[in-house]
Amino acid sequence: MSLASWFRWNESPNRISQRSPTEMVVETLMMELSWQIKQAEKQQRERENEYRKIKTGVDYGWLVSYPKHSYDISPGERLQLEDMCTKIHPSYCGPVIVRFRQVVAEYEPEAQEVSRLFRSVLQEAAEKIKEEEEAKKLARQWNTKNRTSLSLTTFKSRSRISPFISDIKTISEDVERGTQPTRRVWSMPEFRNTK
Repeated sequence: MSLASWFRWNESPNRISQRSPTEMVVETLMMELSWQIKQAEKQQRERENEYRKIKTGVDYGWLVSYPKHSYDISPGERLQLEDMCTKIHPSYCGPVIVRFRQVVAEYEPEAQEVSRLFRSVLQEAAEKIKEEEEAKKLARQWNTKNRTSLSLTTFKSRSRISPFISDIKTISEDVERGTQPTRRVWSMPEFRNTK
């Protein structure tokens, strides 16, 4: 038996990831939420142990066994948060996680408060995404409106370019009457007012 069949190196990449980007974003964000809840519980236990140690003067922390994960969000709240996660574009997944970690580090919440902070970060990200989409939509409308308006307008001007006519009246016309007309440079057109 070959090692390639054990490690599945010969499988096509399409079989490996069959989840949509939205599902992956939801899963990633919910994993981050559960990890932050566990971290908040751990910090809460550490604070309680420090308080007991200070209060009693004796450390019995090595005797106590805590459950791995005691707090969990309700199924209804989990569904609401997953629904909010579906509104997050995959390109915003990383910044949402970074922002969520900043907020958790800033507030040091209890385990019960982590899901509310997560909800506020998701709402903030959804509003930002909506604002950016509206700005892009307005920019597209502006660009298409300007293109069509510029293409439909015809510029009618009072001045016409006449490169071969040299009867422009100038202020120094009296002075020029007595002299020979000078040769014009043909690359420069003359502008003439039409009435």
